[in-house]
Amino acid sequence: MSALPKIAVAEAPDLFGSEQAALTAARAVLAGGGDYQRALGELAGHYERLLRESRRLVQRSDRAERSMNQLASQLAYRASHDALTGALNRAAVIEQANRCLAKQDTVLVVLDIDHFKQVNDSFGHPAGDAVIQSVVRCLRQLLGAQAVIGRVGGEEFSVVWPGLDLQQGMQLGERIRAAIAAGDCPPPLARPVTVSVGVSWSARGSTFEQAYSRADQALYRAKRGGRNAVCAAD
Repeated sequence: MSALPKIAVAEAPDLFGSEQAALTAARAVLAGGGDYQRALGELAGHYERLLRESRRLVQRSDRAERSMNQLASQLAYRASHDALTGALNRAAVIEQANRCLAKQDTVLVVLDIDHFKQVNDSFGHPAGDAVIQSVVRCLRQLLGAQAVIGRVGGEEFSVVWPGLDLQQGMQLGERIRAAIAAGDCPPPLARPVTVSVGVSWSARGSTFEQAYSRADQALYRAKRGGRNAVCAAD
């Protein structure tokens, strides 16, 4: 059997070949005598070029790092926030709620827009999107940065607030309900937007699933009772 032909592999070019050659020449001059001034001039010229190229590489590296950091921040934001409203998405709300519950007692408020399907059916999905955005704006203006505000479903939202008791949670739920009902009606709607609200209080060490299950049951009691109301979990 004949031997396989050898495949020539091209060597990577030496990026600093000329600098190395100048350094070798300078060392030869030092070792055996010669034109010191010419050798030193060549070495200085190559060193200056090397510095310029190094600065360019560092600048490019810095730009690339900034770009990667911005991209990573954008991806992290998109992974944890709702694209329509900018509120936290369901996964991020669960993470934040469990973090709060691991440290202290926490109130969970769950609210659902009343008759939202009628809005989409009568005015179209752009009107429904405008209603959803108006609810989140109202929550942010009312609660500020203290509360964890999230969109956990199509027209369902949640507010996580650690350190409150159930009575304070009910007061919070009523403030939310009243503020949304009194808010501006986004066109083309001709009636106020209202929400039904369920509130649960959970002791430290509970889970989001436990807190949400109780708040969700309270929410449905509020809906069955006529909507635009606040109910507390048993």
